[in-house]
Amino acid sequence: MPDALEFGGFGLYIHWPFCQAKCPYCDFNSHVVASVDQTRWAAAFEKEIDRIADMTGDRVLNSVFFGGGTPSMMDVSTVDRILTRIQKRWRLANDLEVTLEANPTSIEAQRFAGYYAAGVNRVSVGVQALNDADLKALGRLHSADEAMAAVEIARTTFDRVSFDLIYARQDQSVGQWQAELTRALEFEPDHLSLYQLTVEDGTAFGDRFKRGLLRGLPNEDLGADLWDVTQDACEKAGLPAYEVSNHAKIGQESRHNLIYWQSGDWAGIGPGAHGRLTLDGVRRETVCVKSPGMWIAQVESGALDLDTGSALGASDILEERVLMGLRMVEGIEMSADWMTDKFNKINELVVIGHLERTTNRLTVTAQGRPVLNAVISHLLTN
Repeated sequence: MPDALEFGGFGLYIHWPFCQAKCPYCDFNSHVVASVDQTRWAAAFEKEIDRIADMTGDRVLNSVFFGGGTPSMMDVSTVDRILTRIQKRWRLANDLEVTLEANPTSIEAQRFAGYYAAGVNRVSVGVQALNDADLKALGRLHSADEAMAAVEIARTTFDRVSFDLIYARQDQSVGQWQAELTRALEFEPDHLSLYQLTVEDGTAFGDRFKRGLLRGLPNEDLGADLWDVTQDACEKAGLPAYEVSNHAKIGQESRHNLIYWQSGDWAGIGPGAHGRLTLDGVRRETVCVKSPGMWIAQVESGALDLDTGSALGASDILEERVLMGLRMVEGIEMSADWMTDKFNKINELVVIGHLERTTNRLTVTAQGRPVLNAVISHLLTN
């Protein structure tokens, strides 16, 4: 893990809310539009960066993450303006990580060279599947070959590259996933994000599921087998899990995501962006309005100038620490008082092999990680 981080670290999340198409599984705040006034949006991001910088003072910035939406639809000039303003307003860590999410359909060598020149040093490519039929079912606009060609372009441009895959898809067998994962690992990636397909309310998949039209989803046993294949293949390839859905070579972990999981501070800038900021000793939750039109109007009018977010209570902070920290393979340290208060629940999970305890550190075992949500729920219930 990076040594340069102060406890948890400090990062910026920049949300670009626009996409070429809305994927049926996606519950992120993304919007399909015909065109975007990028000059106007760059100015709005600059203004918000100034506001947050005035609030956070002389902190060292460890990471910047452009998420979305599809940030690779941003003009190079937009990314350059944002990063230039960031560089002027904060002290930067020597190993500052700047990540940009990209869809294969919007990856171009010239554009990527421009992002790199602007200061982006890590890219995360949304491959999602290496099977053309499944890509179509997932609403993706690229083919498997196009996706891997895009990964190659990224690898020749950036210092660090990650890509995402979704498994436990409709009618997917263990053998099919094993073959797909083998193909992905042949690229010798430094980092992989591997997510089991989840059906969320408010998505197209969620609506189909409610109507009984989303068939072929794996049962619990098949889901467990797919999980086991994933862990085994990545471990053998030198990409052990460092978080429940993320695998990396040692030293290639996502520093930005570690800020979330280690209860650091981050500013969320953009429509629907969430943040956690410690101001005058008080940890605060910030949430931006979801509508792109409303957000940019609020920024331009100065309506956000005095918004410092809602103060979080001690119980809220503890709950978030458990929710996020137990996702990491290394686990979390908790106070002696909390461990004593939760002694019986912790012991129950230790006995069944889902949790390990050493002094004040809790770690979810390999057996417990596939049922992480149940482990966390058990710990947090009264």
